[in-house]
Amino acid sequence: MTTYIPQLTLPEAIFNSLPASILLPIALGSAVGYSTRPKEGGTHRQYDSLRQPPLRPPPWVFGPVWTTLYGMMGYAAYRAVHFGTSPLNSASTIAAARHGATLYTIQLGLNYAWMPLFFGLGRPVLATVNILSLLGVNGYLAYLWGNYVDETAGWLLTPYIAWLSFATYLTISIGHLNGWDLSHIAAFKGDKENKKSN
Repeated sequence: MTTYIPQLTLPEAIFNSLPASILLPIALGSAVGYSTRPKEGGTHRQYDSLRQPPLRPPPWVFGPVWTTLYGMMGYAAYRAVHFGTSPLNSASTIAAARHGATLYTIQLGLNYAWMPLFFGLGRPVLATVNILSLLGVNGYLAYLWGNYVDETAGWLLTPYIAWLSFATYLTISIGHLNGWDLSHIAAFKGDKENKKSN
């Protein structure tokens, strides 16, 4: 089992507030996406410039899907931690809820690091390691919360895990098809920013 690490865990006040639990991942995900994209053309243009595998969705799909998934994971976190840490629960349920809160916070960090690694730095190998770690952490988190805290919270993470599995396929495939070198998209972003400053 994992350990509850307060220094690596979002404050309990966030988990105890339904709006904060849902809106925080959406707001942070939007901020990372916005700050990582090039000023002109956006990540859609970067994404379209890459050699793509079969089954690749159109770029416009990612925004609505991620917004929905961030909201669902926030609601899962609220249910698991808010209800799981109730003093009416057993000590093992409270411990599992808190352990999960640490894992949830870590997975948010991993999630938010993917886009800068892939699009910002053009590092598909690091992005692949990141997303495989993210998938593993979330699989365990869904198991932990679903079996020891709140079954609904575990099930709420299932669409996220499914999408992460698909995103892993895309990350590995795009990395492979592009020779594991996406420096041209990182350069694309840098060229656009340099032209703006001149």
